[in-house]
Amino acid sequence: MHYTEYDTRLAVYAVLVDEQDRILLTWFNGGPRGLRPGWSLPGGGVDFDERLEDAVVREVYEETGYAVTVGPLLAEHHFSGRQESGRPFRSQRLLFAATITGGELGTVERDGTTDFARWVPRSDFPLTEHTAEIVQLAVERAWNPQI
Repeated sequence: MHYTEYDTRLAVYAVLVDEQDRILLTWFNGGPRGLRPGWSLPGGGVDFDERLEDAVVREVYEETGYAVTVGPLLAEHHFSGRQESGRPFRSQRLLFAATITGGELGTVERDGTTDFARWVPRSDFPLTEHTAEIVQLAVERAWNPQI
């Protein structure tokens, strides 16, 4: 299918791991379209003409309260489907390593799709609650970056 025949959503996410062997996750509340709530990574859609790194910094701050510096690309993931209108779409997701440089834990966005963020120990995986596919990818790459 030619790229003019579908829409693309570009999204970026941060993979943040601390010295206590925990990863920072966010709780996606399902949003206005009533999608399934569950765990995700701090991140989201890239605004038009926004640098990828700037989008990571913005999204992490909005969803977690932390300021970060962006590291290397760890992984990419995509899925495709159909919008409510029937038009095909592709969701392209990029996962970046990141390091906290300031701030404190607490979601600062209002009326958004993230209710809260939480540090989750590596030993808690797999989680019992619904978890986005990119979380498993992040867990694999965070503790096995050579994959």
